[in-house]
Amino acid sequence: MPIKQFKATSAGRRGGSGYTFAEITRSKPERSLTASKKKTAGRNNRGVVTSRHRGGGSPQKLRIIDFKRDKAGVPGRVAAIEYDPNRTARLALVHYRDGEKRYILAPAGLEVGAVVVAGPEAEIRVGNALPLRNMPAGTVVHNVELIVGRGGQIVRSAGSSAQLMAKEERYCLLRLPSGEMRRVPADCVATVGQVSNAEHGLVKLGKAGRTRWRGRRPHVRGSAMTPRDHPHGGGEGKAPIGHPGPKTPWGKPTLGYRTRGKKPSDRLIVRRRHES
Repeated sequence: MPIKQFKATSAGRRGGSGYTFAEITRSKPERSLTASKKKTAGRNNRGVVTSRHRGGGSPQKLRIIDFKRDKAGVPGRVAAIEYDPNRTARLALVHYRDGEKRYILAPAGLEVGAVVVAGPEAEIRVGNALPLRNMPAGTVVHNVELIVGRGGQIVRSAGSSAQLMAKEERYCLLRLPSGEMRRVPADCVATVGQVSNAEHGLVKLGKAGRTRWRGRRPHVRGSAMTPRDHPHGGGEGKAPIGHPGPKTPWGKPTLGYRTRGKKPSDRLIVRRRHES
């Protein structure tokens, strides 16, 4: 999908770019597969801000997406490719032979009229979903399960894909988009292909307003605050932070500080993304 450059009709338009939406074939979502989305402005159930710089933004409707791909053996025809305001990838509306309709993540190259199937007997074709043990080594996949039956949890953003590197008896070795090498249970289901909208990273918002439309509020630099508000604050003029490394407003190391603790799944990581 190509990216269009806006004409310089204003200062904000001069540096901005956006989608052509050439692949979108339907403008309104399937009503039976939508749900209301309540905005929280980054607050928890007690009204306390737990995620800063969130609030406002354009109203959105949730799309109910089939991440599990558990409709085994029932072929479905792709009826439309749609936009989803809640994610970077595009959605494919699938009409199954038994009359049911579902949304799936649209892989690159999937077109209206194509037939997709899920299940152990499915072909190795873009859009089909099947267990990793039934795929040959080298297959490019997305929407990968980590626990059998839970549904796809990783490799779901625009343009991302993982590659099946090797197969063992109980596990398959995947190379993730980050470069991490990870073992995944061989019975976990994944979808063949790369996620659509690979050019998403090329879009330049161009002005602050487009960020506000997305529900992102202004982010104030710590060095512009007072010492009581931020560890970087204070000093005469533009002073350095005065610490060995940058900190959060609460004094914790940040910007490169690894926050992942010990997890049981660490034993499944063969090579971490930070390792060369």
